[in-house]
Amino acid sequence: MDTNNWGPSQGTEPTMDTNDWRAQLQPESRQRNVNKIMETLKRHLPCSGEEGIRELRMIAQRFEEKIYTAATSQPDYLRKISLKMLTMENKSQNNINNPMPSNPGGPSNQPPDKGI
Repeated sequence: MDTNNWGPSQGTEPTMDTNDWRAQLQPESRQRNVNKIMETLKRHLPCSGEEGIRELRMIAQRFEEKIYTAATSQPDYLRKISLKMLTMENKSQNNINNPMPSNPGGPSNQPPDKGI
């Protein structure tokens, strides 16, 4: 009589936690997100030369890792990245449309307060 059991193996293969969305996200997908973050950073932060590019890449990777760790699901992960990139775009647009005065806290034409 054959005693071979066709059921799932008992502890011989590692099991993947199907409830953890991170286990199903491909590394290529994360790298694409890092690249998109990099492109946004390049548009809004000054960088020059290889050292500047390396620094931006490190910033993008740390940012992606932080979001990846904090997110509760893949849609949450993508939403948080998108919102942060949109915020950066909007802040950049606001700075272009509403430039700050060149010396906001500088001297005025008023005489100094004598503490009266």
